[in-house]
Amino acid sequence: MTNYMVEYTYTDDVEQRDAHRPAHRAYLESLVTTEQMLAYGRFGEDGPAGALLLIAAESASEVEALLTGDPFVKNGIVGAHRVREWIGTWGAVPR
Repeated sequence: MTNYMVEYTYTDDVEQRDAHRPAHRAYLESLVTTEQMLAYGRFGEDGPAGALLLIAAESASEVEALLTGDPFVKNGIVGAHRVREWIGTWGAVPR
């Protein structure tokens, strides 16, 4: 398994974000139970709205496939994202 970081940048549609947030969080939590989602959370107020996800997967293609199931992605709330391999060297997140 390889660790990947995903950076989400959200659109400015706060109303839609609020409407789909419960389903979005439930989807991410379902990935926690399968041990694919290592950590996730939104960014603070000091920049564009978005989030960081740490995902364990066999490939970047697998990560992209997982993202298609996210209600934020399905409903156009994620305006852009990037996936990068992340090589953790220390801490609580598995290597």
